[in-house]
Order: sequence, then C-alpha cells, then structure tokens
Amino acid sequence: MNDDYSVDELMCVCISRQVVNGEVLAQGINTPMVMAGFILAQMTHAPEVMFASAIGQSLCREWGQLGVARIEDFWLGRGLMHVGFVTAAADLLPKYHLKEFFRPAQIDSNGNFNNIAIGDYAHPRMRLPGSGGIPDVTVVSDNVHLYVPRHSPAIFVDKIDYVSGLGYSPARTHGSGPKYLISDLGEFDWQDGQMRLLRRFPGVEVAQIQKKTGFPLKVAEPLEMTPAPSQEELSLLREVIDPLGVRRLEVLGGRARKDLLRRILAAEETLR
Repeated sequence: MNDDYSVDELMCVCISRQVVNGEVLAQGINTPMVMAGFILAQMTHAPEVMFASAIGQSLCREWGQLGVARIEDFWLGRGLMHVGFVTAAADLLPKYHLKEFFRPAQIDSNGNFNNIAIGDYAHPRMRLPGSGGIPDVTVVSDNVHLYVPRHSPAIFVDKIDYVSGLGYSPARTHGSGPKYLISDLGEFDWQDGQMRLLRRFPGVEVAQIQKKTGFPLKVAEPLEMTPAPSQEELSLLREVIDPLGVRRLEVLGGRARKDLLRRILAAEETLR
C-alpha cells in the first residue's frame, strides 16, 4: 500500500472497486472522476466491461483519454454502435442494467436527490444543471451509485428542494434506491432505506462526518477504514489514465480550479 495519495485518487480507486467484470458502465457528462475509476477497473480487475458513453453517444469497449476541450474526439471514434439519448434510455438501459454514478447537488437520508434547483423554482438561489435522464433511470434501476467530491451539510440535507433522483420510497414499483455513495470523507450505503456510514477515510473521524451531514447517520458496526490505493492503481491513474489531472477539477474550487483548467487547456493546445 501507499500512503502518498490525494483524496481524488482514493475516490477514483473506491469507484473502481465497485465495478464488476462484464458490466456496462454509463459515462455521464462532465464526470471525470467517475470515468477515471471506470477505466482503472478495466485496466485492473474488470477487463471485459463496456462503456455506454454519453459524450460519444455510443457503446464502447475501448476507453478514450480524459480531457476537457477535445474529449469528444477521444470517444466518438471508439463506438461499436451509436445511438441517441431516447434509444439509450428506452432500449439499452432496461436490457443492460447499466451501472452509473450520479453527482447530487442535494441528497436526503433516504437517497432521494436533487439536480434541478436550490430554492424557489421560478427564482432559485441556484439553478442546477438539470435532471437529464436521472428521473428515467432512478425509477427503474437497481444499480444507481452516487458520488460527492466535497462533503457538506449543504448537500446532505434533511429535506431536498426537488426530487430528480428517486431514493428509497414506498411509492416505488421498480428498482431500488442507491446502492452506494462515495464522498471525500468516506463510503456509504443504505440500510433499511437509511443512509449508513460504511467505511471512513484514513484520518477522518465519525464526528467530523456527522458534523458535515444534515441528518443523523447510521454507522456500520464494526466501522472499517477504507483501504489505501496500491502503487499500481496510483501509477495507472497518474501516468496512463489521467496524466493531465482532469479528475481533480471535481474536488477543487475557486482560483485553484481555474489554474488547473488553464494548465489542462494549455496541455491540450487549445489556448493561444
């Protein structure tokens, strides 16, 4: 094991560990941390996975390089078949039982989550990216996973403003709520429909996690610590999968994020 790693690398490794060989993995829009984890899984323990690429509108066996300005180029030419969004949601999703990681802007203890708006819909405090295909997927899928790069009581709330992703609800007729959530503090699942701390990250205490969560957390007994990444996993992430560090855009904010974005664009030769 290696103790010299960053939190984004540990999150990518945790995402990779959730992948089972042979699965079809859904690639979202602007989710480089998840994609890095998926690719890591294919390069280590799950060589037979396939990628349903939202960026390339395609089903791929080979992966494309992580990037920002030219990422469509990296994926479009790798498709075994190309489909539109409606076909993917109506035909591919029910057949292949895709595994997907969504990034909620708000989430409650039952796993319901919101990507629509914060506050009044007509005059919100914050307009979010929108639900996309989340309502279509979460009402039927039993393979929904979540990730939160920066754990905060503004995200983990007692009551969400709108439901775009369905969690554990008595009104549900198909599928289930989320199976797993990874944040920069630990790993979580749901027990009897309630969010539970499954494993804490090294150096993170339960009280710290609870303080940043806006509802009471169940805690697994015994509570384990998340294993550190291996040297092989770190080398693949840093040197092969994401040498530009695109995944780090999801954990940084403010000036640090802008500076990294400029470095990535310069490396891609899109800045003049």
